[in-house]
Amino acid sequence: MTDLRFPIGRFTLPGPLAPDARMRVLSAVSEAPVELRLAVAGLSDEQLDTPYRPDGWTVRQVVHHLPDSHMNSYMRLKLALTEERPTIRTFDEARWATLPDAAGPIDMSLDLLTRLHARWVYLWRRLNDADWARVMVHPDLGELRIDELLAFYGWHGRHHIAHITSLRARKGW
Repeated sequence: MTDLRFPIGRFTLPGPLAPDARMRVLSAVSEAPVELRLAVAGLSDEQLDTPYRPDGWTVRQVVHHLPDSHMNSYMRLKLALTEERPTIRTFDEARWATLPDAAGPIDMSLDLLTRLHARWVYLWRRLNDADWARVMVHPDLGELRIDELLAFYGWHGRHHIAHITSLRARKGW
């Protein structure tokens, strides 16, 4: 049986990404908002409030989590581009998922993710080779290169969208 927490597998940090690999990942990041909209299209409030796995977040919480997480990453990218080896902040994802806005209408987060990704991808596509090699320091993971940040968030969007699409497949929605 597939691990419902990791429907596309766990993320592993790659080595430095070649320019063509970066462009493939950027395409996935660019397409994520559309893929998310398709994943939740036509779901009722009851379906949106269904956990994707036992003791997991609801579909609604997953939708709200994506812009929360990706906004944090966008800020981390900008810090890494403008400061030398900044130590980035983490955030308590589980507690954020219990805040009142995580129970609100998903259209807000779908729209936010669309606009955020447009700006995020615009910035990513304009980085030079020196930019891609810049690093930030994650309190738990240590040094992360900007290309590793990109690789993670390419996986992250697909990971959470797969939570929703695999739930739909299991439930026959």
